[in-house]
Amino acid sequence: MNKKSKKPSDFSRLMGYAGKRKTLTYLSMLLAAASAILSLAPFIFIFKIVKEMIEVQPDFSKAEHIVHNGWLAVIFALASMVIYVGALMCSHLAAFRVASNIRFDLLSHITKLPIGAVDAFGSGRIRKIINDSSAATENYLAHMLPDTINGFVVPIAMIVMLFVYDWRFGLISLLPVILSFMTMGKMLGPQMAEDMKSYQNALEDMNNEAVEYVRGIPVVKTFGQTVHSFSRFKTSITNYYNFCISYTKSMRSPMVMFTMFINSTFGFIAALALILTRSGNIRQDVILNFVFYVIITPVITTSFQKIMFSSETQMKVADAFERFDMVFHIAPIDISGGEKPEINSVELKNVSYRYEGAQEDAVSGISLKVEPNQKVAFVGPSGGGKTTIAALISRFFDVTDGEMMVGGINVKNIDKDVLMDTVSYVFQNNKLLKASIADNVRLARPDANDNEVKAALSAARCDDIIEKLPKGIDTVIGTKGVYLSGGEMQRIAIARAILKNAPIIVLDEATAFADPENETLVQKAFEELSKNKTVIMIAHRLTTVVHADKIFVVDKGKIVEEGTHEELVKKDGLYSKMWSDYRKSVNWKVGA
Repeated sequence: MNKKSKKPSDFSRLMGYAGKRKTLTYLSMLLAAASAILSLAPFIFIFKIVKEMIEVQPDFSKAEHIVHNGWLAVIFALASMVIYVGALMCSHLAAFRVASNIRFDLLSHITKLPIGAVDAFGSGRIRKIINDSSAATENYLAHMLPDTINGFVVPIAMIVMLFVYDWRFGLISLLPVILSFMTMGKMLGPQMAEDMKSYQNALEDMNNEAVEYVRGIPVVKTFGQTVHSFSRFKTSITNYYNFCISYTKSMRSPMVMFTMFINSTFGFIAALALILTRSGNIRQDVILNFVFYVIITPVITTSFQKIMFSSETQMKVADAFERFDMVFHIAPIDISGGEKPEINSVELKNVSYRYEGAQEDAVSGISLKVEPNQKVAFVGPSGGGKTTIAALISRFFDVTDGEMMVGGINVKNIDKDVLMDTVSYVFQNNKLLKASIADNVRLARPDANDNEVKAALSAARCDDIIEKLPKGIDTVIGTKGVYLSGGEMQRIAIARAILKNAPIIVLDEATAFADPENETLVQKAFEELSKNKTVIMIAHRLTTVVHADKIFVVDKGKIVEEGTHEELVKKDGLYSKMWSDYRKSVNWKVGA
């Protein structure tokens, strides 16, 4: 009978990312333990000072060892601090390496994923996993792991000390510890692990929806919508608020009990001291032991608080690994193909695609061919499948059924980099990096020189943009008040596509957010971009597609009509109706 393979612990997985710095982690644990033991020595020497003073009073001139014990207390305290700093240096060096390696692996994996899968996962969610979840592992290894070792070693060493001096005081000192452990168990049990996961989910959802909301600000401005129009964002905020309030209230009583018990050690010791001296016979050894335990037991409070917080951080690490695995479990795109397209044609052979979790296909059984240098357009009602077709051409997803061909070759047999050089995609809402204009354009071809960048910008009708910028193409976007409008950002994106010079261009609602003035310039930039290229346009504004060589009308995931503009308007079909409605909307005006 085969034994089920044991899942590696979170600590083992962390050490797997530490590389050669794994040794530093173990060294930091050893140093933290040594520091914890040394940290108890000053209390012993302070007790010796107090004991000597009690024994020689009222003639304190007989106290000959006060200075000696005082210096020893200082030396051991400093030694403990120095060793603990050494432990933190070792733990930080290892923690930084682990966090950077985790981020590197995540980003390396993400670069191999289909763009559509990454988009469906959510850019805000991915950003939070890469930044915050990896930071949780860093915080655990750098700070909490040494503190955890310290928190466990100190009580163990103290238990020995507590019973060496007076077993009665030692026993009574452990009673609040046991009670605090019991209340801590209620807070740090399996339920807290589930609560921690729910908290991270709520925070992650809110972060993701916030990113999507910010991206939709142009639509809000255009159509005068309020935050309530973005119901998912509002719902995520409400869910996060409700969870935090509910969780805080559920932890209130256990936390109060834990705090009360862990800080009540003095009360138990004082009660025992009163019991031992109730006859009125106050013995010196009882007073000395009472003083010793009053001095040393406050360390218990600090140690148990370290244990509690480290346990919470361990749960965060466990949750972080679950989120890492969510990303790692997304299957990367197969990039083993080695064929290279020789012609710039596009063909769909009985292509179907269904989004994960959907009940119906987004596109179903579509077959069509776009000849080299042909300009075609996909039009139709929103949600009909136009953008999905465009995404499949660029292999943002892999088809569920059928074949997607570029240059007569199945895209699955084309290397990812070759396909990216063959197909250029201009989105309806392009994003620019917080970098110079030149660097943003040069993303298409990193080896391009400044003259080539300037030529691409000029071809994309960006001269007016460059002229008004303080440093021309070297101006960094987003700094010192340098911001671009949606239409200007679109022209910069087109300049990037011109520099790339891919033989196949996909334009997805590329003028959706451009104002009338910018739209004219964008259209001229498109004309330059489209020279000697195969162009596939996705558009709602029908005036942008009237000169297309062929128009495909997409509805409910199928091609319902195809032909030139003149041919389609003569038919009694969907396109004719769309054109008629569009003309009415253009001619419509408010009555007197």
